[in-house]
Amino acid sequence: MANLEFIVARLDTVQVATDIENSRPGSRIRVPKTSEIVADHIRGQIVRGELGEGDSLPPEGQLMASLGISRPTLREAFRILEAESLISVVRGSRTGARVHAPSVELVSRYAGYVLQSLGTTIGDLYQARLAIEPQVVRWLATKPDRFAIRRLRAEIERLRVLLTADRHDDFLEAVNEFHATLVDVTGTKTLTFMNQLLLNLLSRHQGDYKHRHPLAHDVQRKRLQAGLKSYEKLVDLIEGEQVEEAVRHWRLHLTNANATWTSDSEGGRVVDSLGA
Repeated sequence: MANLEFIVARLDTVQVATDIENSRPGSRIRVPKTSEIVADHIRGQIVRGELGEGDSLPPEGQLMASLGISRPTLREAFRILEAESLISVVRGSRTGARVHAPSVELVSRYAGYVLQSLGTTIGDLYQARLAIEPQVVRWLATKPDRFAIRRLRAEIERLRVLLTADRHDDFLEAVNEFHATLVDVTGTKTLTFMNQLLLNLLSRHQGDYKHRHPLAHDVQRKRLQAGLKSYEKLVDLIEGEQVEEAVRHWRLHLTNANATWTSDSEGGRVVDSLGA
């Protein structure tokens, strides 16, 4: 936290200069509050990884002295970061605020609220998955990567172990990990992030759906066995560079899975993140 007085002063100057440059004639220039600048600085340290999950910020007294700010200003900065779930403050603690790294889970929860407010249906979520994964399969099968194949086969082996142990709920959770890995091995961070948001929302729906539509043990086991066989075939096709066949197989697999999860008017239900 060295030289933060200079950082605060510098950020203040830069922000004012930017506001002047971007302002229209006659418009008022907003000068950022010191608390906002302090929050910006700490946020930057968290996002850049200089402060990691579970780290503690210096005690309030130390921060106030190094920044040259008052306690109310520091606590306002903390409130900003708490609202973004980047820190948690235990009142009366001597260890300072606790840092939390940005998480996909937090973003997906908020994304769910937005989608719910837009009246987005469950069927819409599953159509989005159908738009993503076949293209990913095309990329992977066009130029198979040995590391990607190993990761996918490791996920399949994990599924096989869970199925053998009759751990059906764990198997279904691991299926989402297989879908996540399928996209992650492309190395495309933006797509991986967007896909994880989608999978988190789908996972919530599937958990709710299973609770409302329980299956007999034998019926569920048969479905899971068929799913495992389909995953194995997909990876075989990708490794064999059978591009079109791999894409067709996976599009059909997703279409059938989507039909199951959206059956009995389920697809017309609006995303319910508040009730999840």
